[in-house]
Amino acid sequence: MASSNGRTKRQRGEVETLPSGSLRVKVYAGVDPISGKRHYLTEVIPAGRTAAKEAEKARTRLLAQVDERRNPRTRATLDQLLDRWLEVADIEATTRMGYENKLNKHVRPTLGKLPVGRLDAETLESFYASLRRCRDWCGGKAFVTHRVKGEHTCTARCRPHVCKPLSPSSVRQIHWILSGALSRAVRWRWIAVNPAAQAEPPAPPHPDPQPPNPTDAARIITESWRDPDWGALVWLAMTTGARRGELAALRWHHLDLAAGVLTLRRSAYLDADGALQEKDTKTHQQRRVALDPETVAVLAELHARYVDRLAQLDATTDPADYVFSPEPDNSRGYRPDTITQRYGRLAKRLGIDSHIHALRHYSATELINAGVDVRTVAGRLGHGGGGTTTLRVYAAWLSESDQRAAGTLAARMPTRPTSPTSPSSPYRVIAEELREQIRAGRLKPGDPLPTVLDLATTHGVSVGTAHRAVASLTADGLINVARGRRATVAEQPEG
Repeated sequence: MASSNGRTKRQRGEVETLPSGSLRVKVYAGVDPISGKRHYLTEVIPAGRTAAKEAEKARTRLLAQVDERRNPRTRATLDQLLDRWLEVADIEATTRMGYENKLNKHVRPTLGKLPVGRLDAETLESFYASLRRCRDWCGGKAFVTHRVKGEHTCTARCRPHVCKPLSPSSVRQIHWILSGALSRAVRWRWIAVNPAAQAEPPAPPHPDPQPPNPTDAARIITESWRDPDWGALVWLAMTTGARRGELAALRWHHLDLAAGVLTLRRSAYLDADGALQEKDTKTHQQRRVALDPETVAVLAELHARYVDRLAQLDATTDPADYVFSPEPDNSRGYRPDTITQRYGRLAKRLGIDSHIHALRHYSATELINAGVDVRTVAGRLGHGGGGTTTLRVYAAWLSESDQRAAGTLAARMPTRPTSPTSPSSPYRVIAEELREQIRAGRLKPGDPLPTVLDLATTHGVSVGTAHRAVASLTADGLINVARGRRATVAEQPEG
C-alpha cells in the first residue's frame, strides 16, 4: 500500500495460501509470557470465490482484538496456568493440599492440556455435568476397577466400575478454584475474560446438620467415658464446639481453669507427607471460650490424672504438654484423623450415624434452641462471620452473653459418668427409682413411663440427664423405646 509521500506502508498481519487453496490469516499478538516465543492469532478461511474478502475481514477482526487487548496473550495450557497460580497464591497449607488434591484428581486429567484461551463456559459446564454423573470421568464406558496397578491376578476386589457422582459441594469447590486461577490469568492478560465467571456452577447444597439427639448424646458420653481421658475430649468437643484439629493442638497453658476460660490458638493437621504439623486456627484468629463449672471439673480431673502419670514416670509437668495425647507423658498430640476414626468406631458400636464434626453441630443446635443469640454462638464456634471480630478482645469473651451460653449448654448436657466409688449421679437416682417401681409392680409391662420432660421437672435435672436415665433402663432391657412413642415397660423374663 502506497502512502502520500511515495513510501510503502507495511501491512499488519498476513494472509497465506495453503496447499488446499484455503487462506490462513496470521496476526502478530506479542510475546508469549510462558514460552517466550512470538505469539500469533490465526484463522483459516475455506477456499472459495469470496475467500479473499473473508480473509481481509478476519485480519481486521484479529487486529482489533490485539489493539483492544481482547486476545489471549499465550498458548499456555490450563496445567501451566494452575502451576503458575499455585506458585503465587497465598493459600494456607491445608487449603492448598485440598486444592491440589481436587485439581490433580479431577481437573488436570481432563482439562489440563487444553489451552487457556480455548476454555469457555460451555466447556466448563459440560465438565461439571460429567463430574455430577461420575467422579472418575468414565464417559459411560464399562471397565474393571483394579485394586492395584500393573499386572496382577484379579481377585474379588477387582470389580466392574460403578459410577459415583461427585457431590455438588465438591463440584462447586472445583468451580471456585478454577475461577480464582482464571481471574488471575485475566489480571496477567493471559486471557481477556474469565470463562468461569460466565459458567454456572451447581446450586449450593442446603445446610443439613445432623447433630446427635439428646438420647444419642447421652449414649455417646457414657460409651466414651470407658476411657475417662477420651471421654473428656468428647465432652469438650460437645460443650465448646471446638474443631478436631483445635482439640489435637490444645496445650495446658491454653487453659485457665481458675477463670474458666479455654483459649484456642492453634490447629493440628497432616502435611502432604503425613507428618503432624500445627498452624493457625481456620479463621487465623485465636478465640477464648467460657467454660461452665462442670467442664472445668472435667478438665481438672483430666489434669490430675496427667500429674499422677508423670509422677509415676518420675517426670515433671510442662505447661506446653498436650491436653489430649496418646502418650503417657502427653508429649505428643493426637493426629486429627485418629480422633475422627476413634469417634467413628464409637458411634458405629452404638449404632449411631454420626461423625466427630457433628459434635460442633450439637453444640450450635443446643445453644440456638436454648435462645442464645447467633452472634455469641458464632463466636464460640470460631466462625468467620457473625460477630467474631468484636469477640477478639479478652474481656469480650468473658461477656455476660458468653458466660450465659456456657451455663446454658452445661444445663442441657447429659450427666457425665462417674467412678463406682463416687456418689450416685442424678441420672442413676432417676433410673434406680424407675427400676424399683418396675420391680414392685407399680409399673407393669406395657405401662408408659413418665415423659422425659416430666422426669426432668420432677427431679430438677436437665432433659439430657433424664434422657440418660431412660437410656440406662433401655440398655438393661427394662423398657422399650420407639421413635415418636412413649417409652413403655418391657416384658420381664420369668425367674
